Amino acid sequence: MQHTVNTLRRALLASSLLVAGLACAAGYPERPLTLVAPYPAGGAADVLARILGKKLEEQLGQPVVVENKPGAGTAIGAAAVANAKPDGYTLLVSSNSTFTLNPALQPKLSYDPAKGFDAIGMVGSVALAVLVHPSVTATNVPQLVAAAKANPDKFVYGSFGNGTSSNFAGAMFNNATGLKMTHIPYKGSAPLMTDLIGGQIPVSFDTVVAAAPQLKAGKIKVLAVASAKRSSVMPDVPTVAEAGYPGFDMTAWLALVAPRGLPADVKARLEKALATLMASPDTQDKMKAAGFEPAYSAVPNWAGMVTADIARMKAIAERSQIKID
Repeated sequence: MQHTVNTLRRALLASSLLVAGLACAAGYPERPLTLVAPYPAGGAADVLARILGKKLEEQLGQPVVVENKPGAGTAIGAAAVANAKPDGYTLLVSSNSTFTLNPALQPKLSYDPAKGFDAIGMVGSVALAVLVHPSVTATNVPQLVAAAKANPDKFVYGSFGNGTSSNFAGAMFNNATGLKMTHIPYKGSAPLMTDLIGGQIPVSFDTVVAAAPQLKAGKIKVLAVASAKRSSVMPDVPTVAEAGYPGFDMTAWLALVAPRGLPADVKARLEKALATLMASPDTQDKMKAAGFEPAYSAVPNWAGMVTADIARMKAIAERSQIKID
């Protein structure tokens, strides 16, 4: 008799926990979400955050507020999210700058890129490009290399932050071409582009997202893209590899993550929402129009993927002599 009572109690407890879990899943989200972009407004991460934020609103039925938290090569925004309550109301959209490039260069960070986040999913990539001010006479990479070697004191390059994909692209370019252009880090893509347009710097490495409108307006020149393949946004622009440096490839991949420790039902809700919105032709069209290459995938082993990529980036950093300036 007692055995039967205990069995009944366990069954009732399991049933109540299941009902509670279903209620939680059905109730989430019950208030607005915050989507952190760890760059100033106007950069690629900000543009992507606003595209994804609007689409997440449609899927989740709650407002998604984009909050820019720039600084320290994305570390400030990343740490804020990693230390937030893991309840599904604070998310981060960022690139490999945050998750594998920063840790490849800095042994001590204010967040753990492998263990500090739960991945909601990969959302795509964006090509980086070699940009110059119109006053630079070079129209292709070989001409830029020749000009910089002839006038080394006149050529520096800007990036959108220490340890970012932009910094890596510039350092790899120096290493591949034999140049020694001094690196000038900025606090985001927007101030970097402002100084390039204004002629304060002659060369920069930035995303095609930031470059495309300025190229169209005739305010900058784009000599090459740093990815292995040409960008669909600039199909006529050759790759650095095509310009004479085989194997050159520095692409920024992008992911949506949350603080580590999300309840399973909340994580599942967010994963489903992201998968659905990424499958939408409208989302893909908006991303492509902005310069992104949409490519959704789940990340079942985030820690393993990040750890492996950090090791790969460390090897590139050592080979290209990339250091935090």
